[in-house]
Amino acid sequence: MNEGSTSLNKTLRLLSIEVLLLTGLFILSLFVFAFIAKGVITGNEKTFDDKVFNFFIPFSTPGFITTMKVFTFLGSVQFLIPAYIVLIIYFIFKKLYRYAIDIAVMALTSTALLFILKEVFHRQRPSLPIIRTFTTYSFPSGHMLSSFIFCSILSFIVIKSNWKLLYKWLASILLFLFALIIGISRIVLKAHYPTDVIASLCLGIAWVIGSFYILRKISREFITQKT
Repeated sequence: MNEGSTSLNKTLRLLSIEVLLLTGLFILSLFVFAFIAKGVITGNEKTFDDKVFNFFIPFSTPGFITTMKVFTFLGSVQFLIPAYIVLIIYFIFKKLYRYAIDIAVMALTSTALLFILKEVFHRQRPSLPIIRTFTTYSFPSGHMLSSFIFCSILSFIVIKSNWKLLYKWLASILLFLFALIIGISRIVLKAHYPTDVIASLCLGIAWVIGSFYILRKISREFITQKT
């Protein structure tokens, strides 16, 4: 009895720590996003953006630019929409309909949020971009937001898998770095200002935490009603 009670107390403590950390990260991410958004409105971010642009100039060799173009494609709608479709079909085939619905909801709602924010801020793209395929505003970065959310979904799937803990951590770190490199590629190619990318990363973190919380709560209520 004592061992069971001790184990339960440890589990509750771990859950409490996890909730506190996620809540703190959620609030911090929203704060940083709001801080950058304010700077975008007032035009106070130019100095920081120019410094970051200048930092990447020495690395901008033809080979590096080509590599960044590959990564920027992997964060585009041309890649992510088919990837999402494959993922959703996979879970439907596995009869894990809850996962399929949750993935579709996160993809669609984050896309809607992205376009709403672009229309709200109306920030123009950087001058002299290396690639010229833009039809939308600059803030926030769609590539950064979309790739981070997609990689977060993949990371969640990995965490829920039967992989060893070491492999779960390794895969999650690699997925985060992959999304981060996509964001960096947008800066290197001058498709976005650095503050666009940082703000989108913060927004993505907050959106993922909030979405997982809401979807988990809805799922629990649905199961409770059925039982």
